[in-house]
Amino acid sequence: MTTPAPTARPDLLELGEGVRWTGEEVVLVDLLAGRLFKAPADPAAPLELVARLPFPVGAVAPVAGHPGTWIAAAGTGVCLLAPGGAIRWLARPEDGARFRMRMNDAVADPAGRFWAGSMGYDADDDAGSLYRVDHDGTVVRVLDGITVPNGPAFTPDGKAMYLADSARGVIRRYPVDPDTGTLGTPEVFTTVDDGSPDGMTVDIEGALWAAVWGSGTVRRYLADGTPDRVLRLPARQPAGVCLEHDVLHVTTARLGLSDPRPEDGAVFSVRVDVPGMPTPAFRLHDTVPVPTPRLPAGEAA
Repeated sequence: MTTPAPTARPDLLELGEGVRWTGEEVVLVDLLAGRLFKAPADPAAPLELVARLPFPVGAVAPVAGHPGTWIAAAGTGVCLLAPGGAIRWLARPEDGARFRMRMNDAVADPAGRFWAGSMGYDADDDAGSLYRVDHDGTVVRVLDGITVPNGPAFTPDGKAMYLADSARGVIRRYPVDPDTGTLGTPEVFTTVDDGSPDGMTVDIEGALWAAVWGSGTVRRYLADGTPDRVLRLPARQPAGVCLEHDVLHVTTARLGLSDPRPEDGAVFSVRVDVPGMPTPAFRLHDTVPVPTPRLPAGEAA
């Protein structure tokens, strides 16, 4: 297959991450700046700001039944974000940790749970964890001893989860019980020695697409771990990927580059031959309160 050249939007982000197709729109974050964006349908159009928060935002998922409300891996925990910027924290488990911590990548699984990783600001060894948010809003630590967790990404049936430990160059595959969210014993899916595996997504054939930080590439692996193809970008630090039907969106970063290229930090889009599916929504029990949307100044309820 010959892949067409990717199209870059005019925006440049410091740390573009957490790109997701919800089925209605593509959203992404500038992580350390705490900015949540929507990407218009025109792949060359500028991003539209949805929310600006006073702490880092790693990734979001829509909350089912609450249009415009998101669950976010943000700051030192997980919160609900309503239109207008109102916030309700579900938990801040990294408050008071030994290292200065922040949340990183996150996604909802096909059963409607939310999974979010944490890491030290300085990528401190083994400081990170993976958390699962259940339907009642409970936040549970399910893995620890991770340095830089990225992903996770789930197979379409929800029975397997891919999780990268970027600092170690490894992607692991975990069995998942879809009914309980319990993880089984992992296996090494693949290792990367010329970059760091970062954001990931799974297509309808069960293959894994992974952004590889530091390599300027996105790589597709078959379900058995066999490398299948490589997409090369004019940006050195790909950080996040999602599939909107058969369009692959890739976020990149300028963070840490002393000599950034013109397209480092851009958001790219390119048509591929295998489509993906929308990121699932987080399904919250009706008994759990969500924050009330804030009306713009001057508007009455």
